[in-house]
Amino acid sequence: MKAILVTGADGFIGSHLTEELVKQGHEVKAFAYYNSFNSWGWLDTLPNEIMKEVEVFTGDIRDPYGVREAMKDIEEVFHLAALIAIPFSYHSPDSYVDTNIKGTLNVLQAARDLETRRILVTSTSEVYGTAQYVPIDEKHPFQGQSPYSATKIGADRLAESFYRSFNMPITIVRPFNTYGPRQSARAVIPTIITQLLAGKEEIELGALTPTRDFNYVKDTANGFIEIAKSDRTVGEEINIATQQEISIGHLAKELIRQINPKARIICDEQRLRPEKSEVNRLLGSNEKIKRLTNWKPQYTFEQGLAETIEFFRHNLDKYKADIYNM
Repeated sequence: MKAILVTGADGFIGSHLTEELVKQGHEVKAFAYYNSFNSWGWLDTLPNEIMKEVEVFTGDIRDPYGVREAMKDIEEVFHLAALIAIPFSYHSPDSYVDTNIKGTLNVLQAARDLETRRILVTSTSEVYGTAQYVPIDEKHPFQGQSPYSATKIGADRLAESFYRSFNMPITIVRPFNTYGPRQSARAVIPTIITQLLAGKEEIELGALTPTRDFNYVKDTANGFIEIAKSDRTVGEEINIATQQEISIGHLAKELIRQINPKARIICDEQRLRPEKSEVNRLLGSNEKIKRLTNWKPQYTFEQGLAETIEFFRHNLDKYKADIYNM
């Protein structure tokens, strides 16, 4: 079994990935964001039998010295640490450059010096912007439609440059819209579910016409693991996608049907992206990941939604359903 570092392990996808890697018997070090509350984010909610097998390293991905220290004696790095909220990137872009670009550079530099055997850098479907054709494959042009997506494009291209310049074993992993238990309420599925479970009958949303390709988080985590297992994925950029899409409006109506049919949707102006920044269509191709790995989705959208609703039903007190979470 391998010694693996997961950056952003305290976050949504990172905590699920950490949990699954432990279940598969790996020696896992979880890089969590340092804070004076001694909080390890979602890692704090994992079962004791999982966490007793995890070494937690607290630090800041923007600090090259801490990153290097965390990566000593590590064989594989799953780099997920990032700032991800699009609305927050509109008024705080500098923090996104520092975290997403400089943080990735810190991981790449340390991996080069330490001769790390494998590095997976996490991208996002947002780098594609609104689809110019569908399904969106890995050759689709990049479009920086928000400061967030621009910094992720920059981080991806840095990773590519280290692969090409130094022959490093790097893969760029590009999940489409991941959802599931532990997700922040800044994302659309949790924001709908939390409002409904809190008893609100007017569900505040932004644009309803954009479409998204939703991955259940356990399928996303398994996508990372399967990509890391395959030598054929080195030097590649690989989507994790279901190759199915649903509009935000239809998604909201389905959740309303399941939770509170009396509720209705209203438009909240502050949730609307600027017109040129809105990504109107995301539908990803999963041909490449299926060709290069053994991955395929294990959960239907209906199964994923059911598990997600159940999680929020039991954890609603952790969320502020009456406040717009940027």
